[in-house]
Amino acid sequence: MVENRPLGNLLSHVVLIFGVALVVFPIYVAIIASPHPPGTFLRGVMPLLPGPNALENYRTAWTEGRSRAGTPPISLMLTNSLIMALAITIGKLAISIISAFAIVYFRFPFRIFFFWIIFLTLMLPVEVRIVPTFQVVADLGMLNSYAGLSIPLIASATATFLVRQFFMTVPEELMEAARVDGAGPMKFFRDILLPLSITNIAALFVIMFIYGWNQYLWPLLITTDPEYYTIVMGIQRMVTGGDSEPLWHLVMATVVMAALPPVLVILFMQRLFVKGLTETEK
Repeated sequence: MVENRPLGNLLSHVVLIFGVALVVFPIYVAIIASPHPPGTFLRGVMPLLPGPNALENYRTAWTEGRSRAGTPPISLMLTNSLIMALAITIGKLAISIISAFAIVYFRFPFRIFFFWIIFLTLMLPVEVRIVPTFQVVADLGMLNSYAGLSIPLIASATATFLVRQFFMTVPEELMEAARVDGAGPMKFFRDILLPLSITNIAALFVIMFIYGWNQYLWPLLITTDPEYYTIVMGIQRMVTGGDSEPLWHLVMATVVMAALPPVLVILFMQRLFVKGLTETEK
């Protein structure tokens, strides 16, 4: 029986409300700041209500960016970030699912050894191997390209490990039944494993998409052409570039638009996640 403790419940709610406020307040500041005129923030006073220039500010950020900081329009940078994030996400999922399937369901020599070699790459993130990776990308002529932005970040030991752990929970009776029915490995993979993995794929998609969307150091290193700038790079250049004060109204408008794609992905994949759970229970 759960005891009713009013003081404990009140304290829990206070802590939760404080945590939510701490997370939401920067988002609130960005939304409130984006519709104000350019000179509002030079006075050193942070307004608490929206300004009147919402459409003008968002239109300027979307179509023009900040040319003095060398920043292209937001629409182009959002497109680049979307292409990069989707390429990284789809590539990570495809490689991880196939490699986990091979490790779990195929008996070949040293398969456990190869799995642990993959797992050990967690200790070598892109920041550690950035110099040799850059050299390889440069030698292959992939600087200032979508391939250079995404391919070096595709391999994922984390996703391989998580998918492998799920595959190991699938009852062996399913594999035996599929074998009795004459189903080959790829048919078993396509018709049984993938439908059962919907929830895991949805969760990994969200994690990997946000990982690709938030990349900053790697795009900053390999892109010198503004045509391939990502949105995170653009925000940084809008704050630090140029000889004048940062145009905070455009910066905040850019931040709000940059946050929308990950939020939409989370909302969309949340529905798919719940649907996958329901179908799995059936």
